[in-house]
Amino acid sequence: MTSDLPRLLRTLRVWAPEATSLPPFDPDAAPDTPLPLFERWFTEAVAAGEREPHTVSLATADEDGAPDVRIVMLHGADEDHGWSFASHSTSRKGRQLAVRPQAALAFYWPSLGRQVRVRGRVTTAPDTESQADLHARSTGALAAALTGRQSQVLSSVGELAAASEEAWERAVRDPDAPAPTWTLYRLTPDAVEFFQGDERRRHVRLEYRRARGSWEKALLWP
Repeated sequence: MTSDLPRLLRTLRVWAPEATSLPPFDPDAAPDTPLPLFERWFTEAVAAGEREPHTVSLATADEDGAPDVRIVMLHGADEDHGWSFASHSTSRKGRQLAVRPQAALAFYWPSLGRQVRVRGRVTTAPDTESQADLHARSTGALAAALTGRQSQVLSSVGELAAASEEAWERAVRDPDAPAPTWTLYRLTPDAVEFFQGDERRRHVRLEYRRARGSWEKALLWP
């Protein structure tokens, strides 16, 4: 059977003018550290109408070095703790991070033709902070955390429905219910790259790299 995929791919455009604005980016005017630039770009992504600017690809590797990637949500970013995300410690990503506590993040904001890549070591927050992070979120988020067993084999959608219904009832009844394996992870970056697309493919790539306790900046070829 002939696939329509090649034909469909040829019909698609990247950064179509009606949906994308490619703002100029002067790397010489960039701040000395990456976080202020990330915060500015994140704010601009929200203003540009990105529906889920806080979603980010998280890449990890297992004990054999085999890579994995999935989408998670950003829970925060600051100078003290780096970039934060959360999951169950017993999930696939949690088990991988326990063995290899290194990870990479990739944000993509197509309405501005921008990417931000972050790479570094991952640590876990204290349990009290992990639980506070969970309970600051929605009832649905708590219910999902209470459902648990993330990444384990599921026998049927009916089993999931029953476990989810029970978790929702508990989350509504007890909004402070603990989810013991819920963990707030913190990625302390050793490299952060900002990519700004250009309509003539003269993309600007600015990399911050930590060296001897401070940040160094360098341009990269696109």
